[in-house]
Amino acid sequence: MSDTDAIRPLLERIAVALERLGPPAAETPDFEAADAFVWHAEPGRFEAVAEVNRVPLALLKGIDHTAGILLDNTRRFAAGLSANNALLWGARGMGKSSLVKAAHADALGRYGKLKLIEIQREDIDSLPQCLSFLKAAPFRFIVFCDDLSFDHDDTSYKSLKAVLEGGIEGRPKNVLFYATSNRRHLMPRDMIDNERATAINPGEATEEKVSLSDRFGLWLGFHNASQDDYLTMVRTYVTHFKLKIDDKELERDALEWSTTRGARSGRVAWQYVQDLAGRLQIPTDKI
Repeated sequence: MSDTDAIRPLLERIAVALERLGPPAAETPDFEAADAFVWHAEPGRFEAVAEVNRVPLALLKGIDHTAGILLDNTRRFAAGLSANNALLWGARGMGKSSLVKAAHADALGRYGKLKLIEIQREDIDSLPQCLSFLKAAPFRFIVFCDDLSFDHDDTSYKSLKAVLEGGIEGRPKNVLFYATSNRRHLMPRDMIDNERATAINPGEATEEKVSLSDRFGLWLGFHNASQDDYLTMVRTYVTHFKLKIDDKELERDALEWSTTRGARSGRVAWQYVQDLAGRLQIPTDKI
């Protein structure tokens, strides 16, 4: 027996032990399992979402023009046509994320083969890894990040920037990226002002970060609701859930609720209707 034959069993045991220490091989995702998934950067897998938490498109009021633009863009993409990445920015609670999920449901119902992938803001660095699974799949995907923003010393925006445009590989043709943010330029105003004030070349100080928002073909702004729009939102929910209340009492009660909250928005309207339905003992579990 040669020396090699003698140590072969030992080498095989070492190889097996090293395999156990290494990370498990990435599983091939089953995108047939659901219409929506959540991407987990660690350990690099897609979690199927059996039922998406969304509001029907017909219940989203006060954002008709913006909704029409995003719907058209999403339908074109689902139909295999050209479409743009979209940044939905502006006032809190005005239905930015709800509109993304409603647009997905609308296009899915019309064309099928459209999947929604949610990625957490903290996992943006792993976006290239996520896309490596999507580009070879026989589906079209909307990758969605809610409440996207970048703070001081945050460099993860570079991964997103390369994917949207400018990288060697770029964004796969079967993928769109939708994001919501309270900031139009995805970074705080004081950060922009500070970098401009201290830079050797103020004109270029924040160009790299600010230009990230330019990579989105659609900028869709959401503004605080007017009193009329707020009341329309409230009445739409009240009608949908068949809540019995005098209209003048409803208006007075809803406005008082918004005053105590210090805001008028779709979210405040929904929270008021939840309170009203509870007082009337009407369940609102199913929208």
